[in-house]
Amino acid sequence: MSAGLVTGVALLGALAGRAAVPLARRFVDLWVSAARPDVPGDPATCRRDAASDAGAGRRGNRLGATLAGAAVFGGLAAARGGDPALPAFLAMAAVGLALGLVDLACLRLPDRLVAAAAGAGGTGLVGAALVTGTPGRLLPALAGAAVSFAGYVLLALLPHSRLGFGDVKLAAALGLPLGWLGWPTLGLGLLLPHLLNGVVVLVLLAARRVRRDTPLPFGPAILAGAWLAVLLA
Repeated sequence: MSAGLVTGVALLGALAGRAAVPLARRFVDLWVSAARPDVPGDPATCRRDAASDAGAGRRGNRLGATLAGAAVFGGLAAARGGDPALPAFLAMAAVGLALGLVDLACLRLPDRLVAAAAGAGGTGLVGAALVTGTPGRLLPALAGAAVSFAGYVLLALLPHSRLGFGDVKLAAALGLPLGWLGWPTLGLGLLLPHLLNGVVVLVLLAARRVRRDTPLPFGPAILAGAWLAVLLA
């Protein structure tokens, strides 16, 4: 893909990042309004100030989401510009930007957004398979989703695991494009989130920003790991 087209896709990503902010805020506001602090263990734990810190309110953080969208889209275009499945990757990335913001604010991954990512990715991959006349490539994609789902279910069921089933569903959705690109890419996409999250946790612990028992979102690491795996495929 030419530099001009990559730049154009990056600009599209900037718009997607900008649009992800109000979309994420809608889900955050729904949970804030549903919170019942008088009930012990109420699941609606996100707060408006947390949403702002995660990028759904402040001007600087809106800029961060815009820049992140440009980087994500631009990287995909540069790495996968000749792949007919690029629209599927971009569609999933657009939804992923909103998912990351919501998870940072609320430690939650909305089922509707995860389903939208899976639907957009699956539809795009079906289109790519029809255009290229390679419907057989859909089987590894579905296998990738199944393997990702099974692997994350096992991790979520381990004693003291901090993975939620939102993470499991997101991993399964991202298994579609990773499986499309092949087993090595799928393996990398399953491994990288844990490495990235480990580095982040160590840095936060060293900076005394969190404690060992502080709950942290894992969705952004899943998204970033899948993105890096696609770039390296």
